[in-house]
Amino acid sequence: MITKELFGNKPCGCEVYSYTMTNSQNASVKIITLGGIIVSINVPDKNGELADVICGYDNVNSYLKNSGYQGALIGRFGNRIGNSKFVLDNIEYKLFNNEKNNHLHGGKEGFDKKIWDATSWEIGNTMFLELSYLSKDMEEGYPGNLSVKVLYTFDNDNKLSINYKATTDRKTILNLTNHAYFNLGGYNSGRIENHSLWIDSDRITEVNSELIPTGNEISVENTPFDFRTEKLIGKEIDNDNELLRLGKGYDHNFILNNYGKIKHVATLKDTKSERVMKVYTNQPCVQVYTANCINEEESAFKSNYPQKIRCAVCLETQHAPDSPNHVNFETSELNVGELYDYTTVFKFEN
Repeated sequence: MITKELFGNKPCGCEVYSYTMTNSQNASVKIITLGGIIVSINVPDKNGELADVICGYDNVNSYLKNSGYQGALIGRFGNRIGNSKFVLDNIEYKLFNNEKNNHLHGGKEGFDKKIWDATSWEIGNTMFLELSYLSKDMEEGYPGNLSVKVLYTFDNDNKLSINYKATTDRKTILNLTNHAYFNLGGYNSGRIENHSLWIDSDRITEVNSELIPTGNEISVENTPFDFRTEKLIGKEIDNDNELLRLGKGYDHNFILNNYGKIKHVATLKDTKSERVMKVYTNQPCVQVYTANCINEEESAFKSNYPQKIRCAVCLETQHAPDSPNHVNFETSELNVGELYDYTTVFKFEN
């Protein structure tokens, strides 16, 4: 079942609607047309008790004024671009500086702040919500009129799929992702050090003091970044490791092994509730971010629950940060006539 409701209005008066997809187990996913934001995901634990495992807000204004990109679609370029510029076919493009000297998550007003057109439908036990947006040539400094469609799918297996498709009329760069903050104990259950994590990754991207890639890759062997065997996030999060200190915890790009087809790449588990989230994707990387820089002075989350540092973990499937400026990274260029087509699946189990 899909229900549509008015969620609120932007200051301009533009209406923001929510779409809630509810399956036969009463598990549900709520998404709003502002930024394609995932407002809530209610899924059962081992005893069948539902909890909302996504951090977020009750109102439009909080999503607009607060930092953190809670639950939002990110574009045109997820993650960071060093010095806020890149070169494409010998033309330098300058982007907005919104993190020191660098460009983060699409700029001053990225896809997370846009109102998306929405269409929903159901086929059997599967529910669909398609969001679409036309990003015009040179919006936020990016070349090309970019037509984007994002399809959210939810079914009776508690599987949320996000498919990103895009085409351009001028060569450009593109790196779409979603910035959902997961706490499988429930968004109001405290810090996430009791979550365990497995990632199919042998290497991470080395970064400098501003978290911009140096161009080098580092083996995870004998480091706090080795999640090839499942382990507690909290076991290593305060490890005296230089790269961990730079991110104030985990905020790093993991290069996935044998990427290219949709496959199981990561598993997050809350050891208390025993909720499990398996991640599948055909993207080359995943950014692991443990909410180290949440501003605890900002608006409270849903039901007036205060924001807390390390209250969640983000698993942002993506191309590598700053990839337009590193020829040895998987390309994030999109040519005229090509179809950008990536899928990420979050499957919830108990």
